[in-house]
Amino acid sequence: MEFVVKSGAAEKQKTACLVVGVHKKTLPDSATAIDSLTGGQLSIVLKQGDLDFKPGHSLILHSAGPFERLLLLSMGDSDVPLSDAQLKKLATNLASALQSVNAREATIAIEEIIVKDQSLRWVTRQLVEAIEYGFYQFNQFKNDTGKGQGVKNARGVKKIILLADRKNADEVKAGLTVGQAIGQGRNIARTLGNLPGNICHPTYLAEEAKNLAKLHTKLTTKVLNEKQMAELGMSSLLSVSAGSDQEARLICMEYKNGKRGAKPLVLLGKGITFDTGGISLKPGANMDEMKFDMCGAASVFGVMNAIIQLDLPINVIGMVAAAENMPSGRASRPGDIVTSMSGKTIEILNTDAEGRLVLCDALTYAERYKPEAVVDIATLTGACVVALGNHTSGLLSNNDELARELLDASNEAMDRAWQLPMGEEYNRQLDSNFADMANIGGPAAGTITAACFLARFAEAYPWAHLDIAGTAWLSGKEKGASGRPVPMLVQFLLNRVS
Repeated sequence: MEFVVKSGAAEKQKTACLVVGVHKKTLPDSATAIDSLTGGQLSIVLKQGDLDFKPGHSLILHSAGPFERLLLLSMGDSDVPLSDAQLKKLATNLASALQSVNAREATIAIEEIIVKDQSLRWVTRQLVEAIEYGFYQFNQFKNDTGKGQGVKNARGVKKIILLADRKNADEVKAGLTVGQAIGQGRNIARTLGNLPGNICHPTYLAEEAKNLAKLHTKLTTKVLNEKQMAELGMSSLLSVSAGSDQEARLICMEYKNGKRGAKPLVLLGKGITFDTGGISLKPGANMDEMKFDMCGAASVFGVMNAIIQLDLPINVIGMVAAAENMPSGRASRPGDIVTSMSGKTIEILNTDAEGRLVLCDALTYAERYKPEAVVDIATLTGACVVALGNHTSGLLSNNDELARELLDASNEAMDRAWQLPMGEEYNRQLDSNFADMANIGGPAAGTITAACFLARFAEAYPWAHLDIAGTAWLSGKEKGASGRPVPMLVQFLLNRVS
């Protein structure tokens, strides 16, 4: 999507579609001027009740005075500022409405979309993010007329003009810059998540990381193959890929744009490109969705793209532990014992608890970066879906300050997380008769015991774990990767910079 910031009065714009906000009881300044210009046409339409005044509902008027199209955007009954949640719904609905408009461009009078306790910059960012998200299409495997891949959507706006007073233009431009970077980064994560497992495997992810480094001088990529990981003693990670013909990869994208010598932040993504469950085989129903088990890794790619686009002055390591979990004669068995890179031994009671097995070795490897903090992102446990549903990501940490930073970022980005407890009573559930620990802690508190397992490999630095099993993708009619938690993580890094 192309975005432009422009100054001027809404009623003087020559545009294919002008978007103005309206209230049921009062008209904002732009709508008032347009109402006068059209001989009271807006007032007549609103009195007729054709527009639902729940925030985000819209109505298109054709040939309203000098405008080809006039899109009236409902902002509620009165001129009370919107809530964050109302703005999110309004932005989502506006993006949907603009997709159905058969016009090349639309102009949005953005200053009159007011949210309680939020700046114009924040409103702009959220609106741009929502439009980038709403216009995303994953159609490269669909044929148009049988002559090529990638169906083109002929309808829908191609250019958005954000209209603001000259004195507020810089504020809008700043919001646009961040919103586009996050929106596009999120869509990169969605595309990687949506790709099928026969295409997006560990080697594919490694090549994507190398290609990203070729485009940006501030990024270098290092990839470890299975031989190199074996030499380092990463038997836990390699136990997951043992049953697959696809070799595992440990990918390290090093973005160096901060002060020389400053400790980096490490973002570590779980990259199980397809998860059958291994010998502990999953049920067949909906197993296709296990291509989304690498959405933690996909979010790391999305964040790295966003911070490069924003040129953030910070040092960040984007790590991906990539493997495919398959059943075969070479696969790990329940009851097998492996030795992790840290030297700690693990009894594998369930081969479908594989995410923690790849992440634990990667967490140990992260120590060599002497990180300021490490955040891992993983579609780790079905228990998190039971606890928090599909709306909120789980957060667990060994450092309260780091947890608070992530929670604040999640609220600011409207990409919600919730902190769950950790404690010795949960750790005891990982006790094993035969090894230092088991890889599962039983049916109770599954999300917490999974984090307790990871915490044993993250004792050298502040660490946080994001369980995105419920938020990484949507099922049903809207099936597809969500690109979360890219907004939260970019906001976390933005806050670190500021």
